[in-house]
Amino acid sequence: MKEKYYITTAIAYTSAKPHIGNTYEIVLADLLARFKRKQGYDVRLQTGTDEHGEKIQQKAEAAGVSPKEYVDKTAAEIKRIWDLMNSSYDKFIRTTDEYHEKQVQEIFERLLKQGDIYKGEYKGWYCTPCESFWTESQLVDGKCPDCGREVKMAKEEAYFFKMSKYADKLMQYYEEHPDFIVPVSRKNEMVNNFLRPGLQDLCISRTSFSWGIPVKSDPRHVVYVWLDALTNYITGLGYDANGNSGELYKKYWPADVHIIGKDIVRFHTIYWPIFLMALGEPLPKQIYGHPWLLQDGGKMSKSKGNVIYADDLVDVFGVDPVRYFLLAQMPFDNDGQVSWEAVCETVNSELANVYGNLVKRTLAMNNKYFGGVVADKGVKEPVDDDLKAVVTGMYGKVAAKIDAYRVADALEDLMNMFRRANKYIDETAPWALAKDESKKDRLATVLYNLTETIIIGSSVMTCFMPTLAEKVLSQCSATCRDFKDLDKFGLLESGTRTAENPETLFERVDVKAVTEKVNKMYEERNAAKAQPAPAKAEEKEESAPAEITIDDFAKVQLKVGKVLECRKVEKADKLLCSTIDLGEEKPRTIVSGIAKWYTPEEMVGKNVVVVANLKPVKLRGILSEGMVLCAEDKDGNLKLVAPEAAIAAGSEIR
Repeated sequence: MKEKYYITTAIAYTSAKPHIGNTYEIVLADLLARFKRKQGYDVRLQTGTDEHGEKIQQKAEAAGVSPKEYVDKTAAEIKRIWDLMNSSYDKFIRTTDEYHEKQVQEIFERLLKQGDIYKGEYKGWYCTPCESFWTESQLVDGKCPDCGREVKMAKEEAYFFKMSKYADKLMQYYEEHPDFIVPVSRKNEMVNNFLRPGLQDLCISRTSFSWGIPVKSDPRHVVYVWLDALTNYITGLGYDANGNSGELYKKYWPADVHIIGKDIVRFHTIYWPIFLMALGEPLPKQIYGHPWLLQDGGKMSKSKGNVIYADDLVDVFGVDPVRYFLLAQMPFDNDGQVSWEAVCETVNSELANVYGNLVKRTLAMNNKYFGGVVADKGVKEPVDDDLKAVVTGMYGKVAAKIDAYRVADALEDLMNMFRRANKYIDETAPWALAKDESKKDRLATVLYNLTETIIIGSSVMTCFMPTLAEKVLSQCSATCRDFKDLDKFGLLESGTRTAENPETLFERVDVKAVTEKVNKMYEERNAAKAQPAPAKAEEKEESAPAEITIDDFAKVQLKVGKVLECRKVEKADKLLCSTIDLGEEKPRTIVSGIAKWYTPEEMVGKNVVVVANLKPVKLRGILSEGMVLCAEDKDGNLKLVAPEAAIAAGSEIR
C-alpha cells in the first residue's frame, strides 16, 4: 500500500481576483504534490475558497448583488486561475458548500456543549479586511498590526473560545515537535508574541453582519471566519463532528503539510491546533509559512495599484515559464520579487540560454550527424565520469531540498546539472569530432550522454513545468523516468531515434516588445475604467447601484468645461486627447475613450461635463487629469453630457 501524503493550501478569500502573489501558493503546492506522486506517494491536494464574512457582505452590497452571487463569481475566477496554472488539485472546497456549512454548525455545537465555548460581549478594535480583533496594545500606530489599515471600535454580543485552556498543551506540543512550524522564525514569532504573553479567549461569532454560517442553537449569531475557514481541511475529507467521519478522513488525516502565507501563520499554528485539540483530533504534521512575493519592494495590493495577475503573465510568457519563474525566484524564508523585467530575464537567461539551448543543440547534432539515432558506443573519456556524477547526484539533492521546502534551491541544483551538460558540449566539441571519421563512435557516445542527461533532468522538470518538460521528453522519444531510477545513468536504449524536426520550446523574449505590450494592456484597461462599461438594460435592472447619501455625492466635483483642442492618441483607436478649459489658471488634459463616436474636429468648442477631482492617471503615456461624462443607451452608444445652454467654463454642477 502506498504511503499517503495530504497537502493543502490556504483557501483563497473571495473578495477579489487573486494576484500573482496569491497564485504562487497553488503553484508551490502543486509542485510538491507532483513530486510526491512521482516518488510513489498516494497524494491528495486540497485547495479552495473562503467565502463568508463582513468584508464579502460589504463588497456584495457595493456591487448590488447578493453575497452568494458575489462569491460564486469570484470563486469561479479563482478556480479558473488555479486551472490555468495547471494545478493538479484533487479537491476544490468552497466554504459555502452545504456539507461544510453543516459540519461547521455541528463542530460549534459540540465545542459549546463540552464547555470550550461561552457567550459574552466583545469590545475591541476590529480590522474588516483581516477579519481580526485586536487589543489596544496590539495596534501599531493605532492601526491593524497585520495589514496597517484603519480599525474600528466594535461592541457586540459574541461567543468566545477558551484559548487559554489549551495554551500550555500547545506550548508543550511545540517543544515535542520542533519541526511543526517552518521556517523556525515563524515559530519564534508565535511563541514570543502570542503564547508567552498569554492567549486571550477568541471571539468566534458575530451578530453585526449576516453573511456567515448561522449558529445552530442561536441563529442571531453567525460563526466567525476562522472557525469556519480552518475546518475546511477536515470537512473536505468527510470529517463528522458526531463521530461518523468518512473513509477519506480516516485515510488522509492528519495533513502532512499546510502550505500557507506568512501573514496567516498565527491562525494556523495557534487557533487551528487548539480547535483540533478540543475536538480530540490529531494535529497536522507540519505547517510551512511561505514568504510573500513583492513588487517594487512592497506587498501587492489593489489600493496601491501595483498588482500583477497570473493570467496577464501567462498571456505574454506562457504557463510553464511563469510557473518556473515563481518557483525559481521565491526564497525559503525571505520575500521574493516579481516584475515584468525579472520574468523576461529569467526566461532568457535560464530557460532559453541553459535548458532550451542544451535541448536544441543536442537534438540538432543528433539529427545532423546520425539521422536522429542515439547510440552508446562505449568510447569513454574522464570528462564523462564527471558529467555522470553530477547527473546521478542531482535527484538526491533536489529531493532533500524539496522536502525542506527550499524549492528555489532545488531548482537551482537541477539547472546546475543542465549548465554542466552545456559545459560538457564545450569540453568535448562534437563539431570537431564530426570532422574525424575515426572519432565517430566517440561522437555518438557524447551525444548519447547528453540525451540521457536531458531525459533525467526533464523527468524532474515535469514537476516544475509539466507541459514543456513532457514535450522535451517526447522529442527525445522518452517518457518520464521513474524517480527511483534517477540515480542510474545509461537506461536510454541504444538505437532510439529522436525527433526529426524538434520544435523550439524555449524562445528568447524581446524585453522591449514585452514592455510595449504590457504598457498597452494597462493603458487600455485604464481607458476602459475611465468610461462607463457597456451593459445590457436588463443587467442594469437586475444589478442596480447601491444607494448613496448626499455626502457621498458631495465628494464628486463636477464642472463645466470647454474643449479648446482635441487630437487622436497615437496608436490608440479608441482614445481622444482633449485640452479643456475648466476656468482654472491652466487648462486640463483629459483622455477619453470616445473616438468611436466623435472626431477631434467635432469636439473642439463643445461644452462638456468633467469629473474634476478624479485622481490623474497615465493613458498611453499621457497624464489624464479628469473624466468627461457621457450618457449611454441600451445599445452602448455614447453621447456627451452638456449644459442645455452656454455657461462659463468652470461652473460647478450641483
